[in-house]
Amino acid sequence: MTELLLSLHAAATLLMTGLVWFVALVHYPLMAEVGALEFPRYERLHQQRTTWLVAPLMTAEAALAAWLAFAPPPAIPSGQIYAGAALLAAIWLSTFAVQVPLHARLSRGFDTPVHRRLVASHWGRTALWTLRSVLALAWLAAQ
Repeated sequence: MTELLLSLHAAATLLMTGLVWFVALVHYPLMAEVGALEFPRYERLHQQRTTWLVAPLMTAEAALAAWLAFAPPPAIPSGQIYAGAALLAAIWLSTFAVQVPLHARLSRGFDTPVHRRLVASHWGRTALWTLRSVLALAWLAAQ
């Protein structure tokens, strides 16, 4: 059961990590290339479609991380499990306190300073998810 839990957790974390790297390197930079007239619609569609993919993955990752925190596998130091949970809490805080409001502002029209803040702040989440991936893979290897 532990190996399945760790595998599912790693899968959710790795999927999110790959997604945020794609967004950081491709998707967010390309937003600056969408025309001003088309941008509000583009941004709204981006939010809707991204939510369909990201919401279930983030929810699954959080549920699996919580399960690990409440029942840490014996082979993994509990401090690592709690560090992983803290990284995830920071990701969620950043998402809902920073990125979601920036997207809301961009949905009214492209704004270069807001877009720059979105791109810059997203790199923090990218780093956090990358660290979570390292932990998730280390935990799998420890089994």
